[in-house]
Amino acid sequence: MQKILVIDDDRDMRYLLLRYLKKNDFEVTEADSGKTALAALSKSQPDLILCDFKLGDTNGNALLKEIKERHHDIPVIIITGYADIKIAVEVMKLGAYDYVIKPLIPDEILLTIRKALAGVSVDSPSPQTAQPPPPIKEQEGVVISGQYIFGDSSVFRNIREQINRVAPTNYSVIIYGETGSGKEAIAQEIHKNSVRKNKPFVAIDCGAMSKELAGSELFGHEKGSFTGALSQKIGNFEIADGGTIFLDEIANLPYDVQVSLLRVVQERKMRRVGGTKDIDLDVRIIVASNELLWDNTRQNKMRFREDLYHRFNEFTITVPPLRERKDDIHIFAQHFLNLTNTELGKNIKGFTPEVDEIFRNYIWYGNLRELKNVIKRVVLLTDSEYIEARSLPFEISNFSKLLFQSDPVALPNRLTEAYPSTGWHMPLPSPGSSGMPETIKGVGIDAEYELIVKVLKEVKFNKTKAAKILNIDRKTLYNKLNEYKILNGK
Repeated sequence: MQKILVIDDDRDMRYLLLRYLKKNDFEVTEADSGKTALAALSKSQPDLILCDFKLGDTNGNALLKEIKERHHDIPVIIITGYADIKIAVEVMKLGAYDYVIKPLIPDEILLTIRKALAGVSVDSPSPQTAQPPPPIKEQEGVVISGQYIFGDSSVFRNIREQINRVAPTNYSVIIYGETGSGKEAIAQEIHKNSVRKNKPFVAIDCGAMSKELAGSELFGHEKGSFTGALSQKIGNFEIADGGTIFLDEIANLPYDVQVSLLRVVQERKMRRVGGTKDIDLDVRIIVASNELLWDNTRQNKMRFREDLYHRFNEFTITVPPLRERKDDIHIFAQHFLNLTNTELGKNIKGFTPEVDEIFRNYIWYGNLRELKNVIKRVVLLTDSEYIEARSLPFEISNFSKLLFQSDPVALPNRLTEAYPSTGWHMPLPSPGSSGMPETIKGVGIDAEYELIVKVLKEVKFNKTKAAKILNIDRKTLYNKLNEYKILNGK
């Protein structure tokens, strides 16, 4: 019987989860705090951990880091609310298997748990599916590749062109994009269209590796090289030999490990931790980041080695956030609907016009991942032919109302919460370019830019009203318009 540890400071929630999971033939233990959870883990290891993000003595980020440092192989599923969706995206970067959203739906939790215990990728069909799913019918004007879909907008035509251009080469590639925007899927497309397609593709999340174990995970170790090294371990670079290794969130890689990585990139040789013998490697390296690596080598940050950046920077692909690709949202939503229909054995045809409009106006904090999770949730709740607005989570169906209420003083705070800073913003390279952005002037355009544009649209570009809603004077607003080159500041 598989063991699950439930961590939640809400006694009633623990009780309900305990009953439901036991009913489904799991052995369940419980903890009401981060401290008691770590104590329980020191005595026995469960097969899976189900953890509420908000605990009395800690939060999901801190507890997840401790769990992953001690027991990095145990899948962790985070329970969160829609108000915490930005935080949920962060815990995925820290190594959580997936997250489930309150109010909890029993069937949704059970599907996620079974996938995690079966070792199935979070984006894969349910392990309960006895037969392979039928091929998804391609929509007109789009290209479907595995679990990913490329829209027909100019943005995606450009990205597909860049993939086709760089895939046959051995160039290292940097993929920029926010969390959940599909960076790993693009890396897989590059691999699948290269001469290495029949060799391994190995994906590593650098943000989920502790400083102590990062070297061992990447390069392996020899027996006895450090406390706990009871046997020889083959690292991920050796596993990927002949193929492609994808290093996601590369900016989070510990600085001292970057030194070892530089040697691999320069000489195509490595040594296991504690080893004395050089190992030859033939590996293509693709890295991804939601931060500008160049920025991390400058401005006194010194988080990323400049020489390593230049080694990786042979070709760059930038994936814009979903909120900047509104025309593709319906295509993505329909694709995820098709996948979920197959997974759950349903035949929902599509979305009402009202839902399409809501999707276009919502700010997708978690990009494609959030959209996919929302679709999975509403399909589970829908029994009619079309998904209606009443099936959507409250925060999404009422997004505009929550933002634009009558109180102009409170509005800026609500909008700032709704439009979190992306940390960077870059224009896409033009078709036929080398893949490098033409300019990086846009760096720093983030929440403030999104806020000003949204308010201007809402008041039909009446700058006096916009300044009042934003709680600033007209001169400050004009300065901002000039700074961000909005309407040429006129």
